[in-house]
Amino acid sequence: MQNTLKDLKPGESGIVAMVKGKGAVKRRLMDMGIVKGAKVIVEKIAPLGDPIEVKIKGYSLTLRKKDAENIMIE
Repeated sequence: MQNTLKDLKPGESGIVAMVKGKGAVKRRLMDMGIVKGAKVIVEKIAPLGDPIEVKIKGYSLTLRKKDAENIMIE
């Protein structure tokens, strides 16, 4: 089973392997810079686990867990 962005802990990083999903959701994630080959680092996770703050392409981005499940990491 391949890991998703949701599985990473603060301080861990990975390379985006694939963005799952269809239509507007996938397009929105890709527009935010989450594309195959991009390095992503998990900076913080909210106390209740949602949302997740990541650093990608030099900027911080906050994602819901639901969206992070669609981002496959290698």
